[in-house]
Amino acid sequence: MTADQGQQTSLVINESVRLERDGALGWVVLTRPEQINAINDAIRAGVPQALAMLDRDPQVRIILIRGEGERGFCAGADIKEKRGEESSLQTRQRMERNRWIESLDSIGKPVIAAIHGYCMGGGMELALACDIRFAAPSAVFALPETGLGLIPGGGGTQRLSRVVSPGLAMDMLLTGERMNAEEARRVGLATRLGSSDDAWLEEVSTFARNIAAKPPAASAYAKQAARAALELDLKRGLDLELDLFALLAPTKDRREAALAFAERREPRFTGE
Repeated sequence: MTADQGQQTSLVINESVRLERDGALGWVVLTRPEQINAINDAIRAGVPQALAMLDRDPQVRIILIRGEGERGFCAGADIKEKRGEESSLQTRQRMERNRWIESLDSIGKPVIAAIHGYCMGGGMELALACDIRFAAPSAVFALPETGLGLIPGGGGTQRLSRVVSPGLAMDMLLTGERMNAEEARRVGLATRLGSSDDAWLEEVSTFARNIAAKPPAASAYAKQAARAALELDLKRGLDLELDLFALLAPTKDRREAALAFAERREPRFTGE
């Protein structure tokens, strides 16, 4: 099957998360538009479940995450959720059970955050855990937690400095100031910027299909090697790169790419 084939299907995971399949694209959709998709327990449970389902689906090559509604991707944690008074130990234990954003770290396929409007707090932490952040011109980014007497608790203090410079990450963490989409693109927080809010969703879909049209194993191995570079020393990282390159060399898709180039035609990749 080619990357653009396949029917569109939809599956409700729970009251706050929906899974959509559109050919080679798999979407995880946050469905709390009236709350700007603020994070509740249903999102914490539903997003990892949807991600795992799409990662296992052999027909899905790229996973995208977006928020429903006009106002934004995700405004952060839903402060209306009542927890009651907790000790530090109780808070730590509860958060340990809900390290849901870290589920993205085990996903082998490329994951794109399709961001519009508000991308704040936990919403920005969710976006930071994705491989690519494709922003609409309306996107607004911030980690405002210190103003609430807290710090980011979903990876923001750790992932942000891996995406932008450590100095800029410290600035954003301490001030909580908002950053618009154009500035986010300039500093590398957003990796792509749509031409307009009206065209953005179609543009991110086209962008994702272009990646999905490539051999899926090559995309997965490129992601694996690039992510490992953040953790491994240079020698071990170079060894991993060679290992993955060697695994790809005898694949049918690699041979098809070379043959299609020689014959001056579009390649037909099968994932083998």
